[in-house]
Amino acid sequence: MGPHTAMPDLPQLALYLAAALLLAITPGPGLFYVAARTLAGGRAEGVASSLGTGLGGMVHVLAGGLGVSAIVLASAEFFTALKLAGAAYLVWIGLRTFRSARREALASPGGDATPPAGPWRAFREGVLIEALNPKTAAFFLALVPQFVNPGGRVAFQFVALGFASVALNTLADVAVAFAAGGIRDGAAARPVLVRRLREASGGAMIALGIGLALVRRPAP
Repeated sequence: MGPHTAMPDLPQLALYLAAALLLAITPGPGLFYVAARTLAGGRAEGVASSLGTGLGGMVHVLAGGLGVSAIVLASAEFFTALKLAGAAYLVWIGLRTFRSARREALASPGGDATPPAGPWRAFREGVLIEALNPKTAAFFLALVPQFVNPGGRVAFQFVALGFASVALNTLADVAVAFAAGGIRDGAAARPVLVRRLREASGGAMIALGIGLALVRRPAP
């Protein structure tokens, strides 16, 4: 490769991928959100939300490559606005999921649950939740630059390394969706338990939203 397209050397690249993989499989808001969405609506919704959060993560990668994320994190006002928007949206989804499960319980105490929101809505919500999460921007701006070769095209390297991290995160999320889907399928013969799982998933989303609202802006 020429000096303008230089990437990190192989040892550095291997170290970065190892760090990204470790972070991808570490339980965090993304994995918990996918698990909650899967328990609420099934494996298809879980996988769709995984792909959505992956696309939302790429928003931060591209913004970081353009320097937009650095501007957001440098401004307390922008950071707070983004954080509160993401938190409010996540809490709203959680409340909607919880109230939907409760309405089903009142309408048909022993019957089947009504159809869930659907994969397309889960995908859209996943995109928005991750795109509105300033912690994702902070992660990329804190980790990726440490592995960028300053002698090459910095923006290109940032996007390439960020894409690799997003891909690993998405694979981990899909694995969680399949695991949580298995749990939900095992409970399918017991509608009451399915509703309890949906109520619990709604509560988990609300808790994630509150946690996001309490996130502090990274020190400059």
